[in-house]
Order: sequence, then structure tokens, then C-alpha cells
Amino acid sequence: MTNKTVLWPTLSYRDTPAAIRFLGEAFGFTTTSMYADEKDPSIVHHAQLDWPGGGGVMLSSAPEDRGSDLGDRPVGAGSVYIVTADPQAVYDRAVAAGATIAREMREEDYGSLGFTARDPEGVYWSFGTFAGE
Repeated sequence: MTNKTVLWPTLSYRDTPAAIRFLGEAFGFTTTSMYADEKDPSIVHHAQLDWPGGGGVMLSSAPEDRGSDLGDRPVGAGSVYIVTADPQAVYDRAVAAGATIAREMREEDYGSLGFTARDPEGVYWSFGTFAGE
């Protein structure tokens, strides 16, 4: 098996292009690919955003906008935890970009330092130093 990320959370957004811009500005994701509807570029069929430390997320426009086979997956629902060696830098960037901080930076009893923010459509994004057992 190659050393590739095999777990990619997928999220739906009402305004996927705006979400892509926000996630890049506020948290530091980079857009690797984006496939939009030729007639309506606000409808994103698939976008890959990479995290600098590895892995990333997949985004798409709301299923009702694109006839998805994923059913009635709601927009603005979900939470993602991302490992970072420097959660303070991500926090500072998020605050500067106007992210809503849902849980301030804190040290957890299991040794992680981190915080949680919400994006404009309501998804929770947690960043911390805990990389698993």
C-alpha cells in the first residue's frame, strides 16, 4: 500500500465557491481541483482541498442543486478534526479571516492543544495537536 491519505471527509455547501475561498483564507487549505457545472459555475460537482500536513476534504454543492446520489445530505452539518503542530497559528489566521470561534483555544486532559471554529454555513472545524493513539 502506498503512503496516501485514504480517508476524505465530504461536505455539501449552498455556496461552494465561497466555502472554498473561506476554507483557504481562514484555515489554510489549498484547492487542488474543482469541477463545476459548465452552465452554472456556482454548482460544484467535486472539489478537493488539501491540508498542508496531509489529507484534506472533498466539497460539493448541495445535493438538491445537483441531483446527487448521496440523498438528502444536509448542508452546514458535520464536523471535521484536523491535526496541526501549530494550532495557535491556525487560530490566529481563522480569527483574522472572521471565522466564528465555537470553542476557544484550550489544553485538553489527554494532552491536545486546540480550538473549534464554524464556517459561514455552520460546519464545525476543530484543529489540535492530538494525532491519535
